[in-house]
Amino acid sequence: MEKDLNKQLDLIKRGTVNIIQLDALKKKLERAIKTNKPLIIKAGFDPTAPDIHLGHTVLLRKLRHFQQLGHKVIFLIGDATAMVGDPTGKNASRKVLTTEEVDANAKTYEKQVAKILDVGDHATFERKHNRTWFSEDNFGFEEFVELAQRYTIARLLEREDFQNRLKDNKPISFLETFYPLMQGYDSVMLKADVELGGTDQTFNMLVGRDLQPSYGQEPQIVLTMPILEGLDGVNKMSKSLGNYVGINEHPKDIFGKIMSVSDDLMLKYYELLTDNNVSNIKSEIASGKLHPKDAKKNLAKIIVSQYHSQEEANSQAEEFDRAFKDKGFPNDIALQEISIASDKAPVLAVLVDSIKLLPSRGEAKRKIQEGALEINGQKVSDVNLELPSGIEHKIRIGKKFARVLLKKI
Repeated sequence: MEKDLNKQLDLIKRGTVNIIQLDALKKKLERAIKTNKPLIIKAGFDPTAPDIHLGHTVLLRKLRHFQQLGHKVIFLIGDATAMVGDPTGKNASRKVLTTEEVDANAKTYEKQVAKILDVGDHATFERKHNRTWFSEDNFGFEEFVELAQRYTIARLLEREDFQNRLKDNKPISFLETFYPLMQGYDSVMLKADVELGGTDQTFNMLVGRDLQPSYGQEPQIVLTMPILEGLDGVNKMSKSLGNYVGINEHPKDIFGKIMSVSDDLMLKYYELLTDNNVSNIKSEIASGKLHPKDAKKNLAKIIVSQYHSQEEANSQAEEFDRAFKDKGFPNDIALQEISIASDKAPVLAVLVDSIKLLPSRGEAKRKIQEGALEINGQKVSDVNLELPSGIEHKIRIGKKFARVLLKKI
């Protein structure tokens, strides 16, 4: 176990939104260091769909941080809670899944999580299923009554989702009100010291914090992580919205999807999905040392290497470069060899005088200023650009194309 409290706190805090209560967490960590007894860190995942996506990995990576510090992480598969359905962020009752659907999804989770967590380290990792304690043998009517009497309907209805539905006269099922109690009971059964979740899970996790003392346990620390926006940059990453990146997807699909995100979202992905120093990346972009497209390509390579291999990452980067460079360029354009007196030739002279792609230099300047000129897949904005000799230039202006090789006499 890491013995330096400050080092533990620095890693735990990375990327977090809130820690409830930070002082209590420090005391728990100090006690763990002194006694060499790891904390129990819990995060629950309801297998409502078969794929783990990058949004899930925000929590999984934080679990990995706790593993690296020597604590015991519990990867909790919510195969019981999944059948109820978390009402968080929903404006209508959710469809109840069948046992078969939940079991099929849970099996895929067990395989995918090994890409992030060290599942072979039994001192720091354990997988649990909450159907174990919510089974007929372990959770009968007496246990139900005991749990239900420890919380009030008034408290449960305080959550914003339910308040909004009440205002709109939309139904709230009993199962949905029972979901936070089930999640809280998970913490009781695991004797959790810390629970991780997205900011949208704060209410549910606080229920667990409230329930634990009534069962004679110390209340858990609630640690919230940011919600990862999907590819659209607006909504939470979700398979149902089609804005997700699944960690089991083909490397080409992962690479292409990452390259499609905005520059701002790219920086958030760096923060939450990698161990890179985001401040350095921001500085390099601001200074012009690093082009945003190159930063994005580096991010895509990191993500692919994490969930596939470095070889695949390099291969996809090379393939992307080729596709980007040759995008939309016909294969049957003949190469024109042009003799020039020096090592370089002005782009205006090449476009107008040499290959006659445009009728005048005035027209060529206008096209360049409008951003219509691409050379070797890159937009050209400098009307004074000079093209070097000895290499091929693939030129595109709208639907006009040319392949040019300048040769010094």
